[in-house]
Order: sequence, then C-alpha cells, then structure tokens
Amino acid sequence: MKKIFLLSLLCAGICLIANAQEPADSSAQQYLGKYKFPDGSVILEANVSIENGALTMTSSAGTSPLVKKADDLYTIVNFQGTAKFNRDANKKITGVSILAMGYELEGTRTDAEALAGMLQKIYFRRSVSLMIP
Repeated sequence: MKKIFLLSLLCAGICLIANAQEPADSSAQQYLGKYKFPDGSVILEANVSIENGALTMTSSAGTSPLVKKADDLYTIVNFQGTAKFNRDANKKITGVSILAMGYELEGTRTDAEALAGMLQKIYFRRSVSLMIP
C-alpha cells in the first residue's frame, strides 16, 4: 500500500512540474519569436519568449512581461505601452506594432518557420521523456 501511495505521489509531482513549465495561456506560444525593426529605430529587434510561465518581450531597452488585453493586444508592463501583433490573410503572425513611451514602432517577424520547428522538437522530446519510466 505504501508503494502505491508513493508511486501515485511521485506521478502527481511529475505532472505538477510538467504543467508548471507551460504558460498559463498556451496560445501565447504563437507569438514567440524575433521581431526586426527598421534601421534608425529606438530598438532594432525584440524577442518574445516565455519566462517563468509568462509571455515576455526583451530588447536592447530592457525586458518586460506582456499582459493580455485582447486578442493579439498586450500591455508592455515595464514600458507603459502596448504591443499589437499583426496577422496575414492566413492568420499567421507577421509582425508587431508597438506604442510605448512616445514611440511608434513597426516590427516584422523574422523566424516564424524556424521557431515552429523548434517548438515541435521540444514538444516531441518532452512527450517522449514523460513516457519513459
């Protein structure tokens, strides 16, 4: 009986750890990637990633969590601004429009296909590692 209890406790712990690594809103993964801005812009690029379960934007100006306001619209908390992610006719994210601290910036997503492949590999590795006893 002790072995069954310990085994179920171990399984529950593994599930908690695996779920803790997922962002609260797993649809946030569609925004991940690098966004390039035109020469002469205040920032030349920004990276959107997930850190500690939260969507985050990092650039030469600093790092800030992104808080969802509406579909494709996020508040850039540390810079009192917004990031509006732009989509093409196929609903794929192609860029970001940033309004922050008096600046208006238009960035183009640069690595969407590479990122999709990388996420697929991570998901596959994670799925396989959870299946191994």
